Amino acid sequence: MIFGLLSAGMIKLQHNIFYIKAAIITGCFFVLGCSNNYQEVQDLAKKKIAVDRATQVESYLSQDGIVKAKLTSPLMIASSAITDTPTTEFPKSLHVDFYDSTQKIQSKLFAKYGLYYNDEGLVLLKDSVIVFNVTGDTLRTEKLWWDQNKQIIYTDEPVHIIQQGEPLEGKNGMTANQNFDSWTLLNAKGTLPVADSTLPSD
Repeated sequence: MIFGLLSAGMIKLQHNIFYIKAAIITGCFFVLGCSNNYQEVQDLAKKKIAVDRATQVESYLSQDGIVKAKLTSPLMIASSAITDTPTTEFPKSLHVDFYDSTQKIQSKLFAKYGLYYNDEGLVLLKDSVIVFNVTGDTLRTEKLWWDQNKQIIYTDEPVHIIQQGEPLEGKNGMTANQNFDSWTLLNAKGTLPVADSTLPSD
């Protein structure tokens, strides 16, 4: 009888241990599941993007209270994410006027697409990019960077420039100031007119 009681008690104890183990394993499963779900929520939160749209945009870039450039575009889309660089997109073209210190336009820029990296002050211009200055020099390329902080434009894509009616090519790109009155072509090709250097006779 005592043996029977002990056996019953042992069986009951074993059942209790089984249920405790099952409870622990199940608990661990749910803890891990919750951990994974929490991580997924965190990842989703990080990827969340806030988007603002504006039409018929007119924006000015100034330094020390002096306007350096004016940008206009039919559509602007500003996006920001927690883990990514905030950007401003101009998917339907943009036009930029660059000014000198007297507020006179020195050059103009057109592109069918633009993407501004807000934190870096960089603008990526693509698709039928055209830049020309007040003297009539014209630059054409398919991709161009505008660095607002350094006030330069540059590219490693082929460029075509018309200066004084003469065609010039930069097979490996170019760099220029944003007023486009001074530039350097990389792997240049073309004929550039120069002033007469004939020395006067004695």
